Amino acid sequence: MTAVRVNSMACVNPTGLHRMAYYEWGDPENDDVVLCVHGLTRTGRDFDALASRLAKRFRVVCPDVVGRGLSDWLPQPLGYAVPQYTADMVSLVARLQPKTLHWVGTSMGGLIALSYAALVAQSNLRLRATPPARLSASIADPVVSISRLVLNDVGPRVEPVSLARIGQYLAEDLQFESFDASVQYMKQTAASFGPHSEEQWASLTRHYFVPREGRWVKHYDPGIAMAFASVSQDLMTQGEQMLWGAYACVNAPTLILHGAQSDLLSEATVKSMLQANPQARSVDFAGVGHAPSLLVEDQIQTVVGFIDAH
Repeated sequence: MTAVRVNSMACVNPTGLHRMAYYEWGDPENDDVVLCVHGLTRTGRDFDALASRLAKRFRVVCPDVVGRGLSDWLPQPLGYAVPQYTADMVSLVARLQPKTLHWVGTSMGGLIALSYAALVAQSNLRLRATPPARLSASIADPVVSISRLVLNDVGPRVEPVSLARIGQYLAEDLQFESFDASVQYMKQTAASFGPHSEEQWASLTRHYFVPREGRWVKHYDPGIAMAFASVSQDLMTQGEQMLWGAYACVNAPTLILHGAQSDLLSEATVKSMLQANPQARSVDFAGVGHAPSLLVEDQIQTVVGFIDAH
């Protein structure tokens, strides 16, 4: 497996700065970048197997979204929301300075991608409207757009039944005496990921639970559950409308990965997404719910083939 490098950078939040860690694969001078952004309680290490394959041709960057993994926790838990996450990714892309940017977003990571696409569209629209005399050569180039987008089991509409399920396990204050016990918990909680080998289950657990004071504890800020619980039905409705608008800003080939048994991304939503974007296509994975782990070979091949087509 290709070696991984661990880096970090400072990002801005309403009360100060926080450090965001990210993992990097492939040639650091390669300006063809694949950005892989994980789901709600996961980490950038979810993409190890995929990143190792993509790194043969691309520079692959997999951040720990703030509050997860090696990244700092926010001082104000209600800051755990897509606008903060998107601002952090804008800062990360500015640091990477890619020539081409491809994005693989699992669940929450896909919603961040849609938000990023909307911001880029707004920014570039303002840039085109700015009189040339007011532009210097250093700011005349548009913000980097997404060249190819993989949305892993997520879309503008998120089914309420899935949110209820996620909220239940998100708030659980669990600790285990052994790593094996943590793996058994992962097998039960993440059964919707579909069939996996023992090593794959261990990989899914290894960066979700970490040893601390003789126990195995979750590797994310419990404050994320507080922010999640604060989202009202009205906010969800407004958010869906905004996300459909953001999805319309994606002007790139888009691959929608759909767990055939997903309770988060419905077949009806996938159909609407395909109708709304002529550049989009979808792939269903039988026996998988929310969300495909991207550890299984056919899932990896599907993503690599799509990104490699660039």
